[in-house]
Amino acid sequence: MRLAILDHGHRLRTKAVLGIIRLVSRQPVVDAVKLAFYRPEFYGGGALTNEAMRGPSAWSIGERELMAAYVSKVNQCPFCVAAHTATSNICYDDATAAATLADLETAPIAEPLRATLRLLGKLTREHSIDADDVRAVLTAGVTPEQVKDALAVSLVFNVTDRLANAFDFEVADPAAMQAGARHLVKRGYA
Repeated sequence: MRLAILDHGHRLRTKAVLGIIRLVSRQPVVDAVKLAFYRPEFYGGGALTNEAMRGPSAWSIGERELMAAYVSKVNQCPFCVAAHTATSNICYDDATAAATLADLETAPIAEPLRATLRLLGKLTREHSIDADDVRAVLTAGVTPEQVKDALAVSLVFNVTDRLANAFDFEVADPAAMQAGARHLVKRGYA
């Protein structure tokens, strides 16, 4: 259900901030930002998302963005797939995210990341994993800390994807997604 209030229900100060964002980026403000500004206590993902996506980790920013795009694909969330594919593309080449989302098994990524994406995909689809699933990732060369960090990304995007789908976030045009991606790479999620 699209919330019209996201388009025109913000307080005056927030409208000014959104106007500045539009002016500086020369792009429309995406729905995720509108929701974050409208009800920060409801969305509340800023600090948690920033820690999962930009906090200390052996996973690179690009790898975590690819995890976000992959979880979003499993959740069938067009907005988050587009947003995090665009962000991943800044960190990789454009073909890596597309190839990973098209066919995980043949994608040009390292085996530890592939094994981790398999784990996150199963968790997202089936809502559970077991010790054998985690052992398979560890056997592929992923550290226990990396498993924990990947699970944090999965948590954040399983929540975010559901909000984006529930509120029918619009997929902005590629230029707006690129502007948002550049911001996420440069400044993070806080």
